[in-house]
Amino acid sequence: MQRLGCFKSCRQLLRSICEGAAKPASSPRSYSRGPSSFGLLFDIDGVLIRGRTPIPEAKQCFRNLVDRNGKYKVPVVFVTNAGNCMRQTKAEHLSHLLEVEVSPDQVMLSHSPLRMFTQFHKMCVLASGQGPVEEVAHNLGFEDVVTIDMLRDAYPVLDVVDHDRRPKDSIPPTKGLRPIDAIILFGEPIRWETNLQLIIDVLLTSGKPGKSWTATKYPHIPVLACNMDLLWMAEARNPRFGHGMFLVCLESLYKKITGYDLKYEALIGKPSVVTYNYAELLIRQQAETLGWKTPVKTLYAIGDNPMADIYGANLYNRYLQASRRTKAKVQAKSCGGGADPTAEAVDSKMTATEMGGAAYGSEEELPEGCSSILVCTGVYSRDQEELPSDPAQTVTEQRIFHGHRDFRFDPTLTQPSFVVQDVKEAVELVFQQEGWPLV
Repeated sequence: MQRLGCFKSCRQLLRSICEGAAKPASSPRSYSRGPSSFGLLFDIDGVLIRGRTPIPEAKQCFRNLVDRNGKYKVPVVFVTNAGNCMRQTKAEHLSHLLEVEVSPDQVMLSHSPLRMFTQFHKMCVLASGQGPVEEVAHNLGFEDVVTIDMLRDAYPVLDVVDHDRRPKDSIPPTKGLRPIDAIILFGEPIRWETNLQLIIDVLLTSGKPGKSWTATKYPHIPVLACNMDLLWMAEARNPRFGHGMFLVCLESLYKKITGYDLKYEALIGKPSVVTYNYAELLIRQQAETLGWKTPVKTLYAIGDNPMADIYGANLYNRYLQASRRTKAKVQAKSCGGGADPTAEAVDSKMTATEMGGAAYGSEEELPEGCSSILVCTGVYSRDQEELPSDPAQTVTEQRIFHGHRDFRFDPTLTQPSFVVQDVKEAVELVFQQEGWPLV
C-alpha cells in the first residue's frame, strides 16, 4: 500500500474538517464541567446494542454519564465500523435507544476520515455498500459519484449471476459512463455477487467496464476501503459476516484471476490509527466545550471485538507512545543529547497500512495513552473463550488471525487493558480509575 504523501499536516486538516462538521444545526450544546481529563470511546454493536435491540446495561450506563439536565459529564465519542448511514441518522438512532441526547459531532463512522482524502474528491469514484452511499459520498466531499446500481443500469449485461435479473428478450443498449478513477468500499453490500463482479470489471478495465479485461495494467486504479471487521455481533447467537469478509472475497477473486495482490490506497476504520486520531480530535473539541483547561491525558476505548476494538486501541496507544518518545528524542537532540533507540524501535513497528494511509505530525499535545476495555456482550464471550494470563499470547479465537491481511499480526495487541462483563461495568471501572464519583 502506498503512503499518501500529500498531507503536510494531517492533524491540522482533521481539526479544520471536524470543526466544520461539528457545528450543530441549532443552538450550541452545553456540557457539565468536570475536573479530570479523560475521554470515552464507545463501540456500538455488541457494546451498546445487538442488532436493533439495546443492551439493558447500556441505558443504565448513560444515565450515569449525564447530569440531571442531560448534559454529558465527560467527552464521549461513538466509534463504529458501521458506515451504511449518515452521522445524523446514527445519532438519532442512538438517542432513541439510549434515551439520552447524542449529537452528530459525537458519532464517528468507519468512513469519517475520508473527509481528509481530498486528492480523491474531484475524481469519478465508484461507491460500493448499502444505504444512501451516494449521499454519504457527497457528504464526505466526493463530487462525482457512481453507485453499483448506476453502473449496472449503464451496462445491463454485466450482472448475470441471478437469472431473474438478466435481460429477458432483447439486450438493452449500453448507456456508458465516464471512466471511473477510484473505488470506495464503504461496507458490505446486499448483493455480494453483483458488487464483486462489477468491481472486478472496473479493476480489470482501468475504470472502463465496457472494455475488455486486461490484467497487464498493474497496479490497478486506487481502492479505498472502510471497515475491516471480519465478524460483528447482531441478534444471532453467533457472529455474522462483516465487510472484512467481503474484502477477503474480493481480494481472493482478484488474485485468482490476475495472479496479483489487490492493493489498497488506504484501509480505514478500526483498527487503523487514523480512525483513533480522528476520534481524539472529536474528544478534544468536547473537552474544550466542557471548559476543561488541561489537555485530555487518557482515552478509554470500550469494545467487544478483540481484533478491531482492542487491537485498534492498543495500536493507537503504541502510536501515542512512539510520538511521545520521538518528541523526547527531538528535545534531547536540541539539548545536545543523543538519539533515543527506544523511540526508533517503537516507530519501526508502525506500518503505513496500520496508520491508515496518512502521514502524521502536529505540534499539539497528544494524550498520554489509550486504554482498551473488552466487554463480554458481543463478539467476545467468556463462555466461549478465556483470556490467557501471559500477554504474549492472545484471545483463543485470535490464534486464527481474523484481522485484515495487510495488518501484521501482533498477538500482544489483542490483549485488553481490562476485561469486564458489560459497558456499565466498563464505565464504573473508568470512573474508579480516574477517581470520579458516578453520582
